[in-house]
Amino acid sequence: MARILLLGGTGESAALASQLTRRRGYEVISSLAGRTRAPAALPGRVRSGGFGGVKGLEGFLKAERIDALVDATHPFAAQMAANAAAACAATGVPRIKLLRPPWRPQPGDDWTLVPDLEAAAAALPPSARALLAIGSQGLAPFDRRRDVTLLARVAESPAGLLPAEHAEPLVQRGPFDPDSEERLLRERSITHIVCKNSGGEASAAKLTAARRLGIPVIMIERPPLPEGETVADTAAVVDWLQERLGE
Repeated sequence: MARILLLGGTGESAALASQLTRRRGYEVISSLAGRTRAPAALPGRVRSGGFGGVKGLEGFLKAERIDALVDATHPFAAQMAANAAAACAATGVPRIKLLRPPWRPQPGDDWTLVPDLEAAAAALPPSARALLAIGSQGLAPFDRRRDVTLLARVAESPAGLLPAEHAEPLVQRGPFDPDSEERLLRERSITHIVCKNSGGEASAAKLTAARRLGIPVIMIERPPLPEGETVADTAAVVDWLQERLGE
């Protein structure tokens, strides 16, 4: 049995775990960051929490006799991607990155591209009413913007992570659809959307709604990732594993 370490936490990683566990010859260990209190059930073995940096991941790869590592983490999980690249380079474990394509602006979009969360917070004009679709881990830079009103969409109760009294949590899980997103933007009088360029269909509806309503989007660009082979879908990962490990 070829043993696969699948760094997950995304819809693509869950789909890949299901595909691989149905195939003969593969044993899958899905690793989750542990930030979600009640993650969806996954097939195969699942571990939660960090590895303890590069050295910790190296030790795990050796102790568990991992034959290949698939990094299917979020496009903004730059530190985990860097750790995976370094640990695989040190141990000789083959690695591939599953990375969904980024969103591209469409006719009618009004995007401002910014490099990080701090720049996104600074880009909001005074008196803006902004939908923050950036997750619960990136809210701190907006604490300084007491001159704006924030509606922060999070998957779970933020438990103290929201900045001050000018921000309101909106606990929702995708996928979303453009019509409901448009209603939300209208009902809450949203003037701007702040989001990460995560790509994928599950959360793209807000961009369609913004396009319909002419609402500007402050789009945070993806961080650089380490060099290495990258594919855009789960089928390509399966092909890569078959070439490397057989079935």
